Amino acid sequence: MGATTVKHEDRTKENTQNCSIGRSLQILGEKWTLLILREAFLGAYRFEEFHRVLGCARNLLTERLQTLTEEGILIRVPYKEPGSRVRDAYQLTDKGHEILPVLAALMQWGDRHLADEAGPAAVLCSAVDGAQVRLAFIDEKGRTDIGLDEVVPAAGLGCLY
Repeated sequence: MGATTVKHEDRTKENTQNCSIGRSLQILGEKWTLLILREAFLGAYRFEEFHRVLGCARNLLTERLQTLTEEGILIRVPYKEPGSRVRDAYQLTDKGHEILPVLAALMQWGDRHLADEAGPAAVLCSAVDGAQVRLAFIDEKGRTDIGLDEVVPAAGLGCLY
């Protein structure tokens, strides 16, 4: 059973309100948010670690961490170092870990089109055998060699047009 291809001429502002990309961007679509998530994936979990690496304004970092926490992408975990007050550390939730492919896609695109002559700063590798990994489209039948030219948008269950 084939999917119904979405035609651009049928799209309007009213019938695109149920857009998962738009909704995701309301939460993630800001530079500092994605960079905070990058650092969380790389092992940062304390406010000062995020701040030291990112160098963004402290109030902005606080706001972004709060949003990511409210959205269930990060959770706060209290910790206390000797002689200091209790502070919050931030850990990725399962929902947060599911964002890794989004960051990996940005990384893969940037490596291909924007990396400097020395090459990419980091690569993603399998924890099992160290082989470098990349993102790919997989269809519901398990076929993995799907090219970008073979991917088309189709109407989903929540389609309004």
